[in-house]
Amino acid sequence: MLDVRNGRVSYAVLSFGGFLGMGEKLFAVPWNALTLDTVNKRFVLNVEKERLENAPGFDKDNWPNMADKSWATEIHSFYGTKPFDYDTVRR
Repeated sequence: MLDVRNGRVSYAVLSFGGFLGMGEKLFAVPWNALTLDTVNKRFVLNVEKERLENAPGFDKDNWPNMADKSWATEIHSFYGTKPFDYDTVRR
């Protein structure tokens, strides 16, 4: 997910669970929760499978309001990250 107004990547959307596209859950993971593995050319999310099963997620047909600050607080709290502070960068 892009923050078009500020030109940044805010979240990666991951799918988890389900079978053949049925019953899968989507997760918005804060971009800064991912680590780039340059050797294997991939991003790594250091979260146990059991924890991810309990992560706040959403249905592909019912996306959350990403501009809702309480939603962002919940997501960043779950992954132990902090939202990007645009005010600090602009100073």
